[in-house]
Amino acid sequence: MMNLLGAATALFPIQMTSKSSVFARVVKVISDNPDEFLTALGQHVFNLVLIPVLLAIVVAVPLGILATRHAVLEKVFLTIVNILQTIPSLALLTLLIVLGLGIGTRPAIVALFLYSLLPILRNTVVGIKNVDPFLKEAALGMGMTGWQRLRMIEMPLAFSVIMGGIRTAAVICIGTGTLAAYIGAGGLGQFIVRGLNFFREELLLVGAVPSALLALLTDYLLGRFERKVTPRGLAIGDRPGHQQ
Repeated sequence: MMNLLGAATALFPIQMTSKSSVFARVVKVISDNPDEFLTALGQHVFNLVLIPVLLAIVVAVPLGILATRHAVLEKVFLTIVNILQTIPSLALLTLLIVLGLGIGTRPAIVALFLYSLLPILRNTVVGIKNVDPFLKEAALGMGMTGWQRLRMIEMPLAFSVIMGGIRTAAVICIGTGTLAAYIGAGGLGQFIVRGLNFFREELLLVGAVPSALLALLTDYLLGRFERKVTPRGLAIGDRPGHQQ
């Protein structure tokens, strides 16, 4: 028994040293290649997250509004985006390449745009449909047009729900965007691919850890933006009858 305890005690500092060594190698990779790391981070943020999500907002929010006005369109739109969401990431990237988009950033942006449609479209539909019918009737009684009701009542009340879909879409793009490195789209995923190819765990961590931190930071910042933009009276925690 004493021999076993001694062996375990002897192994413990070795494991700690190993972890410290990996951390030191991660820091060394970044410090030795700061331009490459910052370029990959910039590609990930702008090409693989910002552009696809903005495009999805421009397309999905109007489609969601239209879907709330016509039940048939709601079924059609949600069915299409649900089907797109079920296609595996690498399969969709491959399909887009075969369809003529080539390799690189373009098919990656299109694929991530398609994946971002579902959460934004669904939350837009849910947010608008969950607006109190009494408020809608009151707006009609006041003589508001459909556009005025949408702009002044439905969209402000649905904003928090829509932002939830946008936050989900952004996090999806950050995670799925790492796979875009397989088709030459750059981003943090290129370190993961390189680490897998050369069996170097420090390269894996250089890609994986910043991606995870970026997802957490993005969700936090979008949450802060949502609370900043939402009027105090419309915040969920400030609504009458809500218990903290």
